[in-house]
Amino acid sequence: MSGKLGEAQVAEYHQDGFYGPIDVLGSDEVIQYRKRFEAYEAMHNGWYELSKGQKLYLLQTWVAELASNETILDAVEDVMGKDIFVWGSSLFVKEPGQGTYVSWHQDSTYWGLSKPDVLTAWIALSPATIESGCMKMMPGTHKWQQIDHKDTLSEKNLLTRGQEIIVDVDEDKAVAVELLPGQVSLHNIRTVHASEPNRSDYRRIGVAVRYIAPDVRQVNAPDDSAWLVRGEDKFGNFIHETPPKADMDAAAIAEHERIMELRQGVLYKGVAGKPAHADI
Repeated sequence: MSGKLGEAQVAEYHQDGFYGPIDVLGSDEVIQYRKRFEAYEAMHNGWYELSKGQKLYLLQTWVAELASNETILDAVEDVMGKDIFVWGSSLFVKEPGQGTYVSWHQDSTYWGLSKPDVLTAWIALSPATIESGCMKMMPGTHKWQQIDHKDTLSEKNLLTRGQEIIVDVDEDKAVAVELLPGQVSLHNIRTVHASEPNRSDYRRIGVAVRYIAPDVRQVNAPDDSAWLVRGEDKFGNFIHETPPKADMDAAAIAEHERIMELRQGVLYKGVAGKPAHADI
């Protein structure tokens, strides 16, 4: 263990399937990362094609810096072990009054990964509050097996297929994970979670980084890839990625396009159509 999280905090993660908040970034750092995020938005007319959903750390140095942040990796190591891959990333941005939301789901539903040694670090670049639509977690649901989901393909749903679990959820048992800018939460791939629309007057900006253990495999496609950010890879289940030397580096763009084609095939397996806002 790295020692970032205490024994009680690690035990809480393993008991509930999530933990937070964790202090990571100082106020000046948050301001700079938000500026770099908004500069990226402005330069690419909102979003560079396909990068909103996955692996923006291959295209933007600021996301690569967040994904490899030593304090975040220390917390991840404490709950998952010392060998760590970054497998993906997503931007979850809710504008005030737009009504976008995330339905109750398990991250594991369409990712094609062989085992649940996978977690998400959700990094807040603006306040994630109940009012702005922070994540809600169902404690202990990471111990469930994979639950069947139904696809809604709703345009307001920020998930890939608008997927939601087919079992009823007792909202009274849900825990709101509120984060200040610069704080992070961790949750397991099978923890059932959701978030409501942003009813505040400010943007809710979150960067989700997906970490996996090297013994996890992609079962739905060959030649999946990941970035080894700590420890060693003793299994060889993923092609090793390299972060960009500069924003929108030409070599990184080419590799990103290859990976995105593969990932879209995994995430939309069995679906005739897909929404333009595709995310995971």
